[in-house]
Amino acid sequence: MTSRTIRRRLHHGDVGGKKHEHLIGADLDDLNEPLLGNNDDNKAKELQVQTDEDIMYDEKRKENLHWAFLFSNIISEWAQWLARVLLGSGSFIARIWTLPSTTGSGPTKKFLPPLLTPLQEARLRSLQKRLEVPFDGSCLEHQDALRQLWRSAYPNRELPGLKSEVWKEMGWQGSDPSTDFRGGGFISLENLIFFAKKYPEAFQNLLNKNEGDRSEWEYPFAVAGINISFMLVQLLELQSGKPTSMSGIRFLEFLSNNELAFDELYCVAFKLMDAHWLAKRASYMEFNEVMKSTRMQLERELSLEDVTSVKDLPAYNMLKR
Repeated sequence: MTSRTIRRRLHHGDVGGKKHEHLIGADLDDLNEPLLGNNDDNKAKELQVQTDEDIMYDEKRKENLHWAFLFSNIISEWAQWLARVLLGSGSFIARIWTLPSTTGSGPTKKFLPPLLTPLQEARLRSLQKRLEVPFDGSCLEHQDALRQLWRSAYPNRELPGLKSEVWKEMGWQGSDPSTDFRGGGFISLENLIFFAKKYPEAFQNLLNKNEGDRSEWEYPFAVAGINISFMLVQLLELQSGKPTSMSGIRFLEFLSNNELAFDELYCVAFKLMDAHWLAKRASYMEFNEVMKSTRMQLERELSLEDVTSVKDLPAYNMLKR
């Protein structure tokens, strides 16, 4: 505003506010009455008291908002801590929390993404990084892993070159094993090595087809192993961030108890696949059907109650036979 201001005063006799309306101009320095148009000093004092009360109310309100903000932060942090405790591995509440589903039924039912503990998150990330490593035939580490697999499979035989027809005896399709990995990646070779070391008797029985009435056209051992690795990755939804299937969520509990749960489950799946192969009296052309039935049984066993580790699965007992 400039050095002058315009104020509008309505005479009390003008109910409509127009009949006796006139403008009064006054210099700001000459204004001795409040802009509300009241000369009563008592009224002015009352106004001042009300203004002070308003200021105190505003200060009190700001203080209340400040404390409310602090308490909300404390409650939020406490709730996150409590969720991690209650939703940790193997807890009953963790299983109840996953009940709200979105689609499907039975073992294929989809659930809300679970809340992971820091341990689960770390181990899941570590496993997913393993899945990202393709097999590289020119990598010395990968070449050494192939040699290690041979020594575990045939400890009393001479180690062949990395390209040799002898590799076909293990179940590779050609003389160069590196051409068979494709989507399996380096982890599928790690799975085979783990199986040979951890359960050598079961590994040898499968490698040499020692059990049951075998088909004249058997499945190739090594290539079947690569297919099992790939099947498990799909079943457990390990490449889709957080799993939302019962199988994937249950596997996260396994990870809490054992960092190598995927390798352990691989051994169970391989042994289970061979049992289905024998039960169906299958031949090479029926391998895909056997893999489907193997996956279905794994889904059923992973959905069982009170299963918190690979060793709790009924199929695990076959490794000990």
